[in-house]
Amino acid sequence: MIAFLDCFSGISGDMLLGALIDVGLPIEELRAGLATLPLTGYTISANTVKRRMISATKVMVDLADGQPSRGPREVAALIQSSELPEPVKETAQMIFARLAQAEATIHGLPIEQIHFHEVGAVDAIVDIVGAAYGLHHLGIDSVHCSPLNVGHGFVRTSHGVLPIPAPATVRLLEGVPVYDSGIEAELVTPTGAAIVSTIARSFGTLPPMRVTASGYGAGGKDLQQPNVLRIMLGDEALSRADDAPVLVLETNIDDMNPELYEHVADRLFDRGAMDVFLIPIHMKKNRPAVLLSAIAPPELADELIRIILDETTSLGVRFTEMRRRCLARETESVQTIYGTIRVKVARRAGFLTAAPEHDDCRRAAREHGVPLARVYAAAQQAWSAGEKGRET
Repeated sequence: MIAFLDCFSGISGDMLLGALIDVGLPIEELRAGLATLPLTGYTISANTVKRRMISATKVMVDLADGQPSRGPREVAALIQSSELPEPVKETAQMIFARLAQAEATIHGLPIEQIHFHEVGAVDAIVDIVGAAYGLHHLGIDSVHCSPLNVGHGFVRTSHGVLPIPAPATVRLLEGVPVYDSGIEAELVTPTGAAIVSTIARSFGTLPPMRVTASGYGAGGKDLQQPNVLRIMLGDEALSRADDAPVLVLETNIDDMNPELYEHVADRLFDRGAMDVFLIPIHMKKNRPAVLLSAIAPPELADELIRIILDETTSLGVRFTEMRRRCLARETESVQTIYGTIRVKVARRAGFLTAAPEHDDCRRAAREHGVPLARVYAAAQQAWSAGEKGRET
């Protein structure tokens, strides 16, 4: 499943959390997940409000007095000690790490000396961890985002009066398309900027998708336009008329430790590469080498090229723009004796092909202590049985 965040009135942590609840995340499930964090002195609630005639969910985090500020290590230890699913922990820690680096750069301090104030308080931890939990709970595989309306003016913070967007927000949004529609308000908060710049695979117009659900998260102020964040969920669906441009990045490498390739591939995938692969080749003087290739949306070219040049011994990257045509795809969930497994289904001229989600199968195999192939077979069988049932 993919998600599109429509940020025509910006984004904050509580707006994203409200949108996730509005689109289907049960608040009871959210409370249960957050309860595994060693945090006290807060309550979380949500209610329906209207922002310029649009009904939206407003999330409130009420705090007891005397909440402490925390540093990056304290926040990381707090998240790691919880019983949240590992993907939730990883996403939340990536967001806080990005936030810490931005704060350290702005204040000219080592990361170890950074102490979060607004963003290290309980409500910000709830927003960030809650957003990571919601994405995981709803089964969202990738997030895409519109350009961000940031607003203008000044805002009062624990660091004093700062221009809008705040310096940390600007740092976090480097490389992200932004604009100001003329509203005098802080529309993108540092927390919102940290979240979206970490989780979004692309920024631009609405991607081709079959919309299955939508929701709205409310901001705190009532502005001259609807102060809401819209989220749209659906399945990626490309037809022949929607041939999509892609960029193929390539570089030949003959002098790098092979153990580093996995890390390079992970970084490229994390920042939005559609595929990364290695091909053995021979270069001049018959030296054995590797052709590293990545396929990605054109708008990610600069960022992915920078990753390749930073993480490998390559001195240059060549790239070619191509077009690709994909089968219409959707994700279904099936019930097996090993739990719920997602299955990717592709449709072609009336024919169906299905492949169980590898990560789901691997998790289930570890939890039940069975071979991975057995979980794959169970998921395939469950999907086939369900498809036959729909045909009869």
